[in-house]
Amino acid sequence: MAQEVYSVEQVATQLGLHVRTVRNYVRDGRLKAVRIGKQYRITAADLAAFTGLPATAAPAKRADLSGVVEIEDVDRATADRIATTIHASLLGPWDGGESLRAETIYDRERAVLKVIVLGDLAAGADLLRMVAGFVEGLG
Repeated sequence: MAQEVYSVEQVATQLGLHVRTVRNYVRDGRLKAVRIGKQYRITAADLAAFTGLPATAAPAKRADLSGVVEIEDVDRATADRIATTIHASLLGPWDGGESLRAETIYDRERAVLKVIVLGDLAAGADLLRMVAGFVEGLG
């Protein structure tokens, strides 16, 4: 019968701690773990004994987006309109309230607007579709 095990990262997420803190608990012997290669694995039973609570299921896997979009041949006024639209859209609620961040940088000498997007994959895809629609309207 297989026993549920967690990585240090999963335990840190479940407990709301930094990964380094969990590693220190393991190294100090406060949290029982097994070392496999260079990584520690913590059983659900050992985690429950450490916290005094039953272990919760590992968080669902998620995918995050990190990307850079370069929009060429853009004057300053257009770059400002695009940036304002992007930042205003981030103030509204995204589906599920997932976190999404965007930064914009305008390079005046090259007439290029860079948009850096970080966060939830689905919300980021929606934002990128909006930017694509804006850019298509420029041409």
